[in-house]
Amino acid sequence: MSASQTSDAPTLLVKIFGKDRPGITAGLFDTLAAYSVDVVDIEQVVTRGRMVLCALVTEPPGGREGDLRATVHNWAESMKMQAEIISGLGDNRPRGLGRSLVTVLGHPLTAESTARIAARITATGGNIDRIFRLAKYPVTAVEFAVSGTEPETLRTALVTESVALGVDVAVVAAGLHRRAQRLVVMDVDSTLIQDEVIELFAAHAGCEKEVAEVTAAAMRGELDFEQSLHARVALLEGLDASVVDKVRSEVRLTPGARTLIRTLKRLGFQVGVVSGGFTQVTDDLRERLGLDFAQANTLEIVDGKLTGRVVGEIVDRAGKARLLRRFAAEAGVPLAQTVAIGDGANDLDMLNAAGLGVAFNAKPVVREAAHTAVNFPFLDTVLYLLGVTREEVEAADMHDGDV
Repeated sequence: MSASQTSDAPTLLVKIFGKDRPGITAGLFDTLAAYSVDVVDIEQVVTRGRMVLCALVTEPPGGREGDLRATVHNWAESMKMQAEIISGLGDNRPRGLGRSLVTVLGHPLTAESTARIAARITATGGNIDRIFRLAKYPVTAVEFAVSGTEPETLRTALVTESVALGVDVAVVAAGLHRRAQRLVVMDVDSTLIQDEVIELFAAHAGCEKEVAEVTAAAMRGELDFEQSLHARVALLEGLDASVVDKVRSEVRLTPGARTLIRTLKRLGFQVGVVSGGFTQVTDDLRERLGLDFAQANTLEIVDGKLTGRVVGEIVDRAGKARLLRRFAAEAGVPLAQTVAIGDGANDLDMLNAAGLGVAFNAKPVVREAAHTAVNFPFLDTVLYLLGVTREEVEAADMHDGDV
């Protein structure tokens, strides 16, 4: 029977619920098969070992609905399950225009926050079509499939609510792009790694205080990034080049960084970093982590000493966005299919240029300007925004022998 024929034809919604175990689904459809019904829709969910199985089927021919009902109830009772059968017409009503996927991260995810997020979705004219849990630790992550409202409208409505509730909410348009190849580009300092590389160098030069003062001046708007970069690097003049290896050994990856990159690569994504730091560190990270792209500033070294200058292209706020576009072109990935992750104001142009900009443990001004924010100290939580579940990550790790 075609879709047009079932649009207003009599149908039966068969619901089975009870303790989950193998064979329930096969048993139900074996029972229904005796009545020559067609399957219009199926939905099954298991929560804490309890199953709800719904089957929407056509009305049995020959006026045998009563027999079907009795047989299904008898079968369910024999399986120690419960059954409910509801008569109606046709299939599900068409979903509204505007399709979004709303990912909510909470630690914990409370009933209050879930209620308020759901209410705000409804207030925008959206309908929640499906809810799916992506992860239960280290955060609880759930995904809402929403129709009836545009993603931008939904994002605007949920940003303020999420901040007030202390949860992270990401809104992306649903569609084929969710499964397409992507490019993910990250900032380095305080994003991919826990450190600020210039401060690691400054510690060896004994000028941490001076570097911190220049950084503070830049944050106050008294210096732009390029000015502050030159001022801070000048303080490293005369430092022995052997310190580069020491700094590399001191760099600490952000928790979840390896898992994020490993999983993205398994998915066929390309991964890069852009940094206002230095190639002396990012080149090492590129090799260690198997990154596809890496670009940063370069410390000049002459006769085994740092000169206090940088050479080559300056990677600043505008430069990061420019590099994102360059990497995307080289990767053959549309800009709309890129994901950018960063924490600072100098990441904002890149975050706004990307198809999805993620503020990672960022300052308020960055969180407000980005498409979404993650405020948990685990970089691999970004995977949930891409629809990847924790179970999928762990299964892939086990298959490949990773721990």
